Amino acid sequence: MLAEWITPEALIAALLIFLGSFVQTAIGFGLAIVAAPLLFLISPDYVPAPICLVALFISILNALKHRDSVEIGGLKMALIGRVPGSIAGGVLLVMVSTDLLALWLGALVLFAVIVSLLPFRIEPTPARMTIAGFFSGFFGTSSGIGGPPMALLLQHQEANQLRGNLSAFFVFSSMISLIIQMPAGFLTMHHVWITVPLIPAAWLGYKLARLTTQTLPKEKIRIGALLLCSISGATAVWQGLQ
Repeated sequence: MLAEWITPEALIAALLIFLGSFVQTAIGFGLAIVAAPLLFLISPDYVPAPICLVALFISILNALKHRDSVEIGGLKMALIGRVPGSIAGGVLLVMVSTDLLALWLGALVLFAVIVSLLPFRIEPTPARMTIAGFFSGFFGTSSGIGGPPMALLLQHQEANQLRGNLSAFFVFSSMISLIIQMPAGFLTMHHVWITVPLIPAAWLGYKLARLTTQTLPKEKIRIGALLLCSISGATAVWQGLQ
């Protein structure tokens, strides 16, 4: 079984996770947006459970790093909304075909790119946090891409506060998604096994971001990530339409 960890597909998957982890550590979110569509093209088994497992690992590291900036009270309504959203996402997973899921992934990534470019500010009221939590759960459980709704509300926070709050939210939300994916048959020992070699790649992406993001302009990292996401999302949409 160790041979599964050193195939060309596994190495490409590790590279995508490295890039996604770098982006998420640098700007607060982006692991699944960068990696999920192309991972899905490599093997549908990588989405959503392995993405959620890696997101949990990276989110724990970032939440611990920025723990002084975390405001758990402000995330309470989002976490409440996350539960029914995750259940709805689990139902979608069971009902859709592989091709439709590829199309769904690509559309979500392109949606996330558009959201990231929106110029206006949306204040994170309790009602909006609940709605964002619901859609984060729906998107995150069905595709691993749960960041955009929350990032839209929190994007104007100070950098470390944004990273800390998003990471803390992703710790709990990833666990909720994984719990839902298990009875749906999308989290098995096979998924855990193929995730194992992705963890070192995620850690390397995290460490590189920690070493370089103080000198690299955040906006340039963001633009590069959005470009990569646009290519990734468009590729997944094209694949889903074939």
